[in-house]
Amino acid sequence: MHTYRDLFRTPEFTPLFLTSTLQVAGSTVSTLALGTLVYASTGSPLLSALAMFGPSLAQVLGATVLLSAADRLPPRAALTGLALVFALCTAGQTVPGLPVWGTFLLLFALGTVAALGGGVRYGLLHQILARDGFLIGRSVLNMSVGTMQICGFAVGGVLLTALAPRGVLLGAVALYLAAAVVARLGLARHPARAAGRPSLTQTWRTNALLWSSRPRRAVYLALWVPNGLIVGCESLFVAYDSERAGVLFLAGAVGMLAGDTLVGRFVPARWRQRLSMPLRALLAVPYLLFALHPPLPVAVIAVLVASVGFAASLLLQERLMALTPDETSGHALGLYSAGLLALQGVGAALAGAVAEVTSPPTAMTAMALLSLAVTVALTPGLRAQPAPGAPARRPSPAGSRGD
Repeated sequence: MHTYRDLFRTPEFTPLFLTSTLQVAGSTVSTLALGTLVYASTGSPLLSALAMFGPSLAQVLGATVLLSAADRLPPRAALTGLALVFALCTAGQTVPGLPVWGTFLLLFALGTVAALGGGVRYGLLHQILARDGFLIGRSVLNMSVGTMQICGFAVGGVLLTALAPRGVLLGAVALYLAAAVVARLGLARHPARAAGRPSLTQTWRTNALLWSSRPRRAVYLALWVPNGLIVGCESLFVAYDSERAGVLFLAGAVGMLAGDTLVGRFVPARWRQRLSMPLRALLAVPYLLFALHPPLPVAVIAVLVASVGFAASLLLQERLMALTPDETSGHALGLYSAGLLALQGVGAALAGAVAEVTSPPTAMTAMALLSLAVTVALTPGLRAQPAPGAPARRPSPAGSRGD
């Protein structure tokens, strides 16, 4: 599978793509509206920020409690049900007089189940695409996420000038309901990928199994840590240039979309292993220019070029799937997604703490150096692994344990 036409001709990819796109659009619109609503009712910048980005941290709980269900529930029923849960919780946030603690309780619930949603969605993607189609399929979903976030924030901002925040939240509810309808009517009925009942014990057992393999540990760390540290750099854009931070965020989004397009569509399989390390290095190196306090045009180019390096995650996810049994693919991808969001939060907190005692440019430079150091340290372990494109056997659950 080498073209977007081939991809969208694959049965079920289009409804899965639409389900994902509608959910991201609903999440983006509701995030902006909820942050505005909480700030209007409390006047607290901290609570407003937590309303917008706090649910990402709740995914850590989902990864430790719910992820065993990602492979033990029928995908169509799970995706439909999760979209309905998102719609119900978002509708609950529109209730007049809802206390702030009630709003955050609903947000916590949404963040927790979101970890399961990622595992189900990406596990199904891996299931319906041929082995050589996973990378381009994942890149297209990444591109839709970036596009919907840009459009969602833009449209949400316009809607907030014409409607009250609760009205915009109802629009997000409609998007979630549309996602549920598309999932239910567009996806085929698949059995669960793994036998048994989901449980806390099974979640912990599978997490331990995935983490017990040294090659998988190296891939997870390469997926989480360099990325999280560079997101720490991005979290300082406002502090670096409060008046033109939006331009830097836009440059980052454009660079990320460009990287996903190039790697997902145009990089042949024989180059992928060679490009993984350079892309992870590219993620950090341009940020070293911030030590020189560059003017805005140079800063924009640096951010755009660096963000192309986020495409390394596509290559590493492909490698992760080559090292993971099919029956735990959803769990493995859900663990990646939850861990990534957690490390991004840690990276933002660490960058902010360094900036408090130094300066934003110094903190951004430090985060870039640390990201580059982690990339170099992890490279030997990744080079020792087989190339994802090679016809390697799938390890069994028992055979994949250990180093």
